[in-house]
Amino acid sequence: MNAFLDFLGEISWWMWILIILVLVAIRDVFFQRRHTISHNFPIVGHFRYMLEKIGPELRQYLVANNREELPFNRIERGWIYASAKHENNYEGFGTDRDIYAHQHIFINNAMMPFKLPDNHPNTANPNFLPCAKVMGLYNNRRKPFRPASVINVSAMSFGSLSARAVESMNKGVKMSDAYHNTGEGGLSPYHSHGGDVIFHFGTGYFGIRGDDGNFSMEKLIDLVEKNPFVRAIEIKLSQGAKPGKGGVLPAAKITQEISDIRHVPLGQDVLSPPNHSAFSNVPEMLELIEQIAEQTGLPVGIKAAIGKLEQWEELADLMVKSGKGPDFITVDGGEGGTGAAPPSFADHVSLPWVYGFSDLYKVFKNRNLTDRIVFIGSGKLGFPAKAAMAFAMGADCLNVAREAMMSIGCIQAQICHTNRCPSGVATQSKWLQSGIDPTLKSVRLAQYFKTFRKEFIEITHAAGYEHPCQFKMSDVCVNVDDSNLNKELDRTYMYNKAIVPFTGMQSLKDCQYLGGFKGKQV
Repeated sequence: MNAFLDFLGEISWWMWILIILVLVAIRDVFFQRRHTISHNFPIVGHFRYMLEKIGPELRQYLVANNREELPFNRIERGWIYASAKHENNYEGFGTDRDIYAHQHIFINNAMMPFKLPDNHPNTANPNFLPCAKVMGLYNNRRKPFRPASVINVSAMSFGSLSARAVESMNKGVKMSDAYHNTGEGGLSPYHSHGGDVIFHFGTGYFGIRGDDGNFSMEKLIDLVEKNPFVRAIEIKLSQGAKPGKGGVLPAAKITQEISDIRHVPLGQDVLSPPNHSAFSNVPEMLELIEQIAEQTGLPVGIKAAIGKLEQWEELADLMVKSGKGPDFITVDGGEGGTGAAPPSFADHVSLPWVYGFSDLYKVFKNRNLTDRIVFIGSGKLGFPAKAAMAFAMGADCLNVAREAMMSIGCIQAQICHTNRCPSGVATQSKWLQSGIDPTLKSVRLAQYFKTFRKEFIEITHAAGYEHPCQFKMSDVCVNVDDSNLNKELDRTYMYNKAIVPFTGMQSLKDCQYLGGFKGKQV
């Protein structure tokens, strides 16, 4: 035995490596049949799989240029990171963007910009930019709500995002006077750090479901009464990543905490079906909206990705006839978002935001309904120029998801669905999310929002306006083809946005409760 140990001790390190490689080769050729490449090319074939795994990172950092990555290129990510850290987000020597490319946005600046009076609200606070409309004002809800920021956190659930990410976002929206949409995963303790909240529910009714898994009005009323920071309620009809498709929360992912928050049993897979059980048609949905608004006193809206318009037209006709309807509509883009989805859905089902929003807006504008509704845009709109386009098309507020994630550290690894998010944002791994410091990251989200609003209001002033609600379709052009390089938005999408009532930024500041407008508009 001692002689054998002495022999092992005399084997050099490179001989050990050779022995290990031989054993791996024997395993590849004789004992495994799952991978053809490693069977046919033992040892060497493993390098192919290793490179494939780190391929996205290699392309992101070494191969792709500044403008070609998707969904967000390096310039876009860099602007968000720098804005969130309050660093220099300027660029020098002119743009490197192809300004003749399809869908490039041009904002028509005025000969003389809007001039701020000495006592103007933006003189003292350059990022002061509330929504010009009030949710629930037209329908006389008991607790109407004016968002104090035109940019806010979109629907992302606790469970999809980590506890520390949700906490960072809620603390950040409080600092920046924005609101925080819960996503359909229910209201968690991490949403309760002082920020205004829009409670969002989908077909799973998580957090407000009865023992049978169906919608419970009693639980919704109880949730609203116990959490006065909930300022509005949003019913999700569909989302951009996978409209018309449900989801499954595997039993292995359901912790006791998630079970308590979502009101789901431990040890069982939980289904989110594609259809609601609380209503099955447009009149029933409208009735539920009114019941929720009456019982809670809060504004109630709906969120959807846009495709066919027949049922939207039915909704608009019922609103004309009844005088009732949703207080806000969130339009999600078919570009997909934080939700994991099959490529067949993310790539092909529902319209991109610009097409979906323009189609939907015309349905309500043609029936003179736009003054009743706060239109919220959601779909890669977290950049000032894109925001100007969205407001020119009729949006009143913006929700951002991935941009908010990047402001607190997301690196676009695109593995949100694997629970291995390296930045700790989209994972339930305690180790991975331990790197998130909510005290620091909340400040960064708030700073991103403040920088966004400051630059957005500066673009608005450059166009000659005081508030972005004043943008008209003709103020923004997009490249549409080679023979006619750009057209104004009204000629591109064949409508003009309705005029938003606006008497001045001072009147918005004079409202006693910007974050939760109480009473009629001044």
